[in-house]
Amino acid sequence: MRITRREALIAGSAFAATAFPRVSRAEAKVAKLAFGPVSPVYAIGMIAELKGYFKDEGIDPKLVAGNSGTFGRQTLAAEQAMFAHGDASHPLQLSARGKPCKILLATEMVCSYANIVVRKDLYESGITSVEKLAAYKRANDAKPIVAATAIGSGTWVYGTYVFEARGLGDRVNWVAGGGPNTMFPSLETKQFDAIMAPPSWIVEVEKKGFGKVIYDTAKPGEFAKDFGGTVPVLVIYALADTVTQDKAMAQAFVNAIYRAMKWVKASPLAEVQALVAPKYFAGVDPDAVTAELGFDVSTWSYDGTIDKASFERGAKPWYRKGTDIPATKYEDVVDLSFLDAAKAKFK
Repeated sequence: MRITRREALIAGSAFAATAFPRVSRAEAKVAKLAFGPVSPVYAIGMIAELKGYFKDEGIDPKLVAGNSGTFGRQTLAAEQAMFAHGDASHPLQLSARGKPCKILLATEMVCSYANIVVRKDLYESGITSVEKLAAYKRANDAKPIVAATAIGSGTWVYGTYVFEARGLGDRVNWVAGGGPNTMFPSLETKQFDAIMAPPSWIVEVEKKGFGKVIYDTAKPGEFAKDFGGTVPVLVIYALADTVTQDKAMAQAFVNAIYRAMKWVKASPLAEVQALVAPKYFAGVDPDAVTAELGFDVSTWSYDGTIDKASFERGAKPWYRKGTDIPATKYEDVVDLSFLDAAKAKFK
């Protein structure tokens, strides 16, 4: 049975009203969450908003999106947002640049945007693997052009590592491709030979017939082969000053996000999609949204925890030439105390 957004919201509101007394909007504290672009990979904040979990915690949420994951980092650094949702390399980069951050929880532990999609004509000519793409030469004998959303973004961090891990780091040229409105046409018109793509983009590109995936982290073992296991990929983070100076806000925010994660894990995928799609993904291929919303449920336990071993596996993509990230101790940047308190409260 298909659940409409209105029914989902009504049901969620009715439950929250009985179980969690609301704070009036006048008393609510505004908290901005910055991320980008508008993609199901960032849906957890949208879910917390639509389910009313932020309001239950006395928060008036403002979700602010940009063209790439670096938008969240830049917005947080400018102190135009209290929290950001993005690649774990971003708080590490900010900390290295004099803006100490704290990672509060993970929302993804297998990278959904490390996938590589090539032009369909290249795929049909035999370019069906990372190695074959790296060996390909353009008409002018130039290296193949691979687009990340932005240089320094999560797609760039993971994409460059995949090639470097296989000894192919010097075989491709990287460019900034932006979001789907620029990525897709550039792949279709052969300006790019390949793009980094989350699951929703793979579905859209393959359906439209101008690209094929050659590296898919949804396949069992694909990510672990290059990265050694799970890694904190997408995280919720904040400036360290925010965490220390407004602990109540940090706790309330994490509570809302954790409740959203619990709801997603316990709910049918169709129900999750019915909640977020009308407001945030109208016009996006429903199959594409399904692919991305279902990625984390199928690849990870979805509880927010970052253990030391998984953090240390992140050293492979994070601490390399070009990332400008110095080695960082787990204890210096990861603070799971708010997540632990949320878990104790919402068992």
